[in-house]
Amino acid sequence: MSEINITAVKREDFKGSATLNYRKNGMVPGIFYGHASGNIPIAVNELALRPLIYTSESHVVNLNIEGVNEKFNAIIKDVQFHPLSDRPIHFDFQALSEDREIHIEVPVHLVNNAIGVRNGGLLQHVFHKLEVVCLPKNIPAQIEIDIVNLDIHQSIKIGDLKYEGVKFVNDANATIVAVVPPTKASDAAAGAEGADAAKEPEVVAKGKKEEDK
Repeated sequence: MSEINITAVKREDFKGSATLNYRKNGMVPGIFYGHASGNIPIAVNELALRPLIYTSESHVVNLNIEGVNEKFNAIIKDVQFHPLSDRPIHFDFQALSEDREIHIEVPVHLVNNAIGVRNGGLLQHVFHKLEVVCLPKNIPAQIEIDIVNLDIHQSIKIGDLKYEGVKFVNDANATIVAVVPPTKASDAAAGAEGADAAKEPEVVAKGKKEEDK
């Protein structure tokens, strides 16, 4: 798992005006929690957060808080976005401990093209993230799944995955990705077209009878 270095400032003023000033200056307020010393309110430059937010991988954060001698390891657990601008307005960092397991979501990355799709099937990607429990050293950057041999009527379930030191929280019988035949979609489309075609002669017939009167 890759690491990212981030420097934060400790927040001392929690008034709304102070929070607004942070955001005006390109800083995003947040909280660092789970450490033995308690929760630490912090703020981080928005540009520094982007590699953690806009990514398909998980990262360990090497966190440096100005004025604090201790160095921390963390992961990003939550981000809140502005409803209109979609810019981050708050974040949560959770502390990591080398000997303590952590519950985290890890992105799913599909590799290669499924043979079933080349044979006319439709790819259904159900889970884009999976919940795992593991020690920090075992956190996968992403769950990589090779689907090259996945044919029509075949699927890959959570129980099929094997990652050393990683326990999957989701139901082992849940399907992550599958290739299904296109029959249902094509039959539904054909049925809709047939229904429309069946209705059209009735409208035409009524129109002719009105003209005959």
